[in-house]
Parts: sequence; C-alpha cells; structure tokens
Amino acid sequence: MSVTLKSPPSSFLSSSLPKSRLRFANGSSSSTLLFKFNRSFPVLGASSGSSSSVDTGLSTELDAVSTFSEIVPDTVIFDDFEKFPPTAATVSSSLLLGILSLPDTIFRNAVDMALADSTCSPLDNPELRLSCFVNKALVNVGGDLAKLVPGRVSTEVDARLAYDTHGIIRRVHDLLRLYDEIAVPPERLLFKIPSTWQGIEASRLLESEGIQTHLTFVYSFAQAAAAAQAGASVIQIFVGRVRDWARNHSGDPEIEAAIQRGEDPGLALVTKAYNYIHKYGHKSKLMAAAVRNKQDIFSLLGVDYIIAPLKVLQSLKESITSPDEKYSYVRRLSPQSAARYDFTAEELTKWDQLSLASAMGPASVELLAAGLDGYVNQAKRVEELLDKIWPPPNV
Repeated sequence: MSVTLKSPPSSFLSSSLPKSRLRFANGSSSSTLLFKFNRSFPVLGASSGSSSSVDTGLSTELDAVSTFSEIVPDTVIFDDFEKFPPTAATVSSSLLLGILSLPDTIFRNAVDMALADSTCSPLDNPELRLSCFVNKALVNVGGDLAKLVPGRVSTEVDARLAYDTHGIIRRVHDLLRLYDEIAVPPERLLFKIPSTWQGIEASRLLESEGIQTHLTFVYSFAQAAAAAQAGASVIQIFVGRVRDWARNHSGDPEIEAAIQRGEDPGLALVTKAYNYIHKYGHKSKLMAAAVRNKQDIFSLLGVDYIIAPLKVLQSLKESITSPDEKYSYVRRLSPQSAARYDFTAEELTKWDQLSLASAMGPASVELLAAGLDGYVNQAKRVEELLDKIWPPPNV
C-alpha cells in the first residue's frame, strides 16, 4: 500500500508541527489512516434500515454504496481535505517507519520529543529505554493525529506481546497513561490488538474497564465469534488475504465449505461474522479490509466499515448510476437477514482457548502468523532506527 502524507492547512495542525511531506510504501494495513468523505465525496454512514435498493436520484456508485456502509480509503493525502476530510486515524510501527524515513516530516517533531523524554533517557537497560521511546513516539504522534481528526485514534499494541494477555493489558495501560498526560481522553482512543486467544482475552478484560479495543488479523469465524463474545469495539477481517490463501492452498475446512457453496471465502467470512454479531446482539462493529475491487464492495453492502483502495473509490466516484442500469444496489448484510441465519451448535459455543485453537484452520493459523511476523519486524526496525539517532542533537 502506498501512503502519502502532506501538510494540511495550518488550522489542522499544532503550531509545533513543521510543514513537510512524507512518502513511503509498505504492504501493511497498519499504516492506514481512516477517512470519511465529505463535499467531493458524500458523508458516508452505515444504514440501519432494511431497504434493499437506493433512491435512483443518486448520481454515482459511491453515492449509492455509501448509503449502506461507511467507506474509508486505504490511502491518505493530508492536503486534500476537500476530497478526504479525516474522521479517524491509526498510529503504528509502520507509520513511525514512514516518519523516520525522512528528516523533515509533519510528525518528526513528535518523534524527536519522544527521544528527548526525561523519563526514558535515564533507563540503563537499552531494551527498556527503546520500548519507552517507542511508546512515547506512538502517543506523541497519536496526540497530534487526535488534533487533526474528530474521531478515534487507534494505537497499535506491540505484536511481540500477542501471546501475553497481561503484557498486552499492561502496555495498553501504559499507553493510556501517556495519552492522559497529553490530555487525550480515553473515549478518543482504540487499541489495536492481534486476534490470538491471548489478545482476545486481553480485549475482554480491557473492554470490561471501558477501554475500547480493535481486534485485527481475524481470518476465521471462530476468531470473529470469540472477539464478539469478548466485546471488542471493532473487529477487522481481511477479505482479500483469505481469498489469496484459498487460491494458492487447500485443506482448510471453513474455506473449502464456502467454495463448495459457490461463495468467495473472504466475503463469506465477513457475512457470517456480521450475522453472528447482529443475531446475538454483540456490540462489536465489523470492518472489512483488503477489498480488491468494486464487486467486493457491492457484495458487502451493509457491513459497518469497508476499507477500500483509492483506485476503487475513484472508480466508484466516476461511475454514474442510472435508473435502468443492470446492477441493482442491494443491501447484502442487515440485522433482518442476520436474524434468519442459522448457526450450528458447534458455532454457538462459548469460545475458550482450546476450542478456538481446534476451530482455527490452516488458513487462519498461517495468515495470523504472517501478520504477526510483519508487525514484529516493523517494531524491531523502529527500535533500530531510534537507537541510531538517540540521543538527538539537543539532548
């Protein structure tokens, strides 16, 4: 995914942030900043009604699909607020890597201030000192993003803690304390946690404290259902990654069952997870990521959030609808259709560590491991770069 950060108008930035430009590329969704369209694109919101088609007066395909789901782009351009006014954001190791790749970026001051922090610098243990710097950098950048966006800022939790429930909770509490020091309230925050069993259990405990969590790397129904039972605020499923695995592998029962029904396995997973959440009254919002084309979006209409590539959104915006066009814009996912969906007794289990491990097929196991490896590598690269530039010249 290619991401471009440019300086927005000065009214959107604190005075301490210099105007500059940052460009970097990577394949991780963790660097995504979430935007809701306005003006050039319509304000997008999930529809709660049961209507199956939209008003034929709507002029573009983007108008049509945005009446059913909140559509967010997978690319951000800060200086084009007319086209992409931001509502929420994600701060991650991937984003820190982008900030560190150039000496003059709009968030570089936030990182330099982290390296000058008086609580981190005196630590004798190099690993603890670097971890302290990373936490401060994430929060400083997250604080600046909170000034730019009216919605929530999702902060990535170190993937090396993915199998340590109490480690995740301690890290989230540390991040919350740092956010409190810069006056960012908890209701503005999400914490992005991998959907291992330990991550799901950490989500349950954090949500019980009123701390909002965002569970990612969901590649199986068991993970999605366990995350919903935990009360996660947001559950993120990567549609295209499931499809890619299915094209190149075999032997996953859940995927093969979907294919035998004539369904795309990634789309089928989102549909099943949505129906489970709504049929049984879970509070979680469902986010479909890694969609690859317009047909994916058409097939997911009604899901809470769809993250889509900019080229797909531009195509939707440029495609004019007409009353006699062949494609009918139909809400595919709704609470009403969820109520009619039948689940097996095995799918309605109260998920625990053993049942989750037994139900996760090779696709979810392999994709989760690959995602964690990517996040861990990014975190290590951030620490290596911070170690090279510490102490900064003014310290």
